[in-house]
Amino acid sequence: MTERQMKDRRMKEEQVAAGNKRIGRSLEDKKYRTVCETYIVKCADGTLYTGWTNHLERRLAAHNAGTGAKYTKSRRPVELVYHEGYLTKHEAMSREAQIKRMTRKEKLELIRCAEEGSRLEFSGYTLKD
Repeated sequence: MTERQMKDRRMKEEQVAAGNKRIGRSLEDKKYRTVCETYIVKCADGTLYTGWTNHLERRLAAHNAGTGAKYTKSRRPVELVYHEGYLTKHEAMSREAQIKRMTRKEKLELIRCAEEGSRLEFSGYTLKD
């Protein structure tokens, strides 16, 4: 990794830590424009749906318009209850898979702890908002 790449990576990490969703040197440069996010929405019937996206607001609008996931199409409206930002698509997709393996009880605990700003630990991995 070159010095420039390391500097860019550090800058992205700092901006994600600060909650800045629009990162990078130039907003026009697609490579640096957005952070991928893993999210959980609560459907109208009380069920939870987990997914990932590179544009959270647009994805939530798609879910509520009925053009998002097949699962949420008949369970509208949906409400965002949890999300985490990642620097890469791979990281977001990996976290999505990890959350999908959780039980409903574990997901609700993750959501509750994120709302309280506390840290949550499950066997073998740590969850943190």
